[in-house]
Amino acid sequence: MNSFLRRTLKTTSTAAMAAGLLAAGAAAASAHVHVDPDDTAAGGYTHLTFNVPNESDTAKTNKLEVALPAGTPFNSVSVKPVEGWTARVITGALPKPVTVDGATVTKAPRSIVWTADAAHQIGPNEYQSFSISVGVLPDAGTTVTLPATQSYTDGTVVKWDQNAVEGQEEPEHPAPSFVTTAAEEAGHHAAPSPSATVAPSAAPAAAAASTDGGSTAGWFGLGAGLIGLGAGVTALARTRASKG
Repeated sequence: MNSFLRRTLKTTSTAAMAAGLLAAGAAAASAHVHVDPDDTAAGGYTHLTFNVPNESDTAKTNKLEVALPAGTPFNSVSVKPVEGWTARVITGALPKPVTVDGATVTKAPRSIVWTADAAHQIGPNEYQSFSISVGVLPDAGTTVTLPATQSYTDGTVVKWDQNAVEGQEEPEHPAPSFVTTAAEEAGHHAAPSPSATVAPSAAPAAAAASTDGGSTAGWFGLGAGLIGLGAGVTALARTRASKG
């Protein structure tokens, strides 16, 4: 085997290994309950999608409860039906009156509970998505935290309620959350809050709030590209070797 072919095979092996590590890292990063908002503009309404993976090798997920903010409550919550799952929006009194969209609110939706029938529980190596429509969103720069409780058929309960701290490693069970951004001056589907301000940084901030799924896809795309590059180099090496 000539030196060129040896170098080529080594390069191909390294590329394949890197692709595998990237794929594994992307999968590990998404292996928790998280929320993806389709809009984060203050004063408006948004769709929130909770992606719930089953992390048990033996039990199934049969219940999910998401707590809604009390300090900046939503005045509107609706649930997208999921086949085989029953959803309940639980309304209750707030710790203290809050002004929302110009009105004083003393009670609001406090949580949503999804419960599965036996045929639609989330099994090992499976996940399910749960979507809700909520509004109005609080002032720009507000962190909306939505702690989730995941229950399993073997009685295990996992609470996703730990707050992430900037500059520190992500906690084991981070609470789903996102940060609101400034309302757009035009083209937004809901009236902006009077206290919201328009800032050039609004668009980049909104994009950053929704990069979880996109970054995962990007890692997989990069891994696939490295594998393709390695295969091309190997084919070239074989061609040169046969001619030599």
